[in-house]
Amino acid sequence: RRLVGWDEILQGGLAPGATVMSWRGTGGGITAAKAGHDVVMAPTSHTYFDYRQAPDEAGLGGSVIDLEKVYAFEPVPGELNADEAKHILGGQGQLWGELIPDQERREFMAFPRACALSEVLWSPRDSRDFGQFVAGLVEHLDRLRLVGVNYRPLDAALVESVMGSAKDFDY
Repeated sequence: RRLVGWDEILQGGLAPGATVMSWRGTGGGITAAKAGHDVVMAPTSHTYFDYRQAPDEAGLGGSVIDLEKVYAFEPVPGELNADEAKHILGGQGQLWGELIPDQERREFMAFPRACALSEVLWSPRDSRDFGQFVAGLVEHLDRLRLVGVNYRPLDAALVESVMGSAKDFDY
């Protein structure tokens, strides 16, 4: 068994071998990693998929966490040296569903942001390119559509900025 707790567990001193889920930013994760504890980065700033995706959409929090912001997430903070960085196990996306009325809305809130977070967590930092990600996502959305996932359509301005034109794209 292994103790895993939200970053509040830092306030009372950590038990040996405890893993910290850093949700109130990355500071708790940095502190824990520097002290030799494993960390899962899950900050509200980038990984809370119950937060709104655009200013005019329903969702929690005052922040907007759009696709680009999720893709900009860096799970291993630059403040950590190589040995400390080994304690970052990865990251996690959250979708607190108690205020989301149904499965269709949960899918809308999760996708395609879960796709962006997956690429961030599974790809080396220097190989990530948001433009290439969006271009590939355009094709991937067809797969989601075929299996009936109610994803949030991409913004036309985003597609146009990456692909040059969105007029023939059914996003």
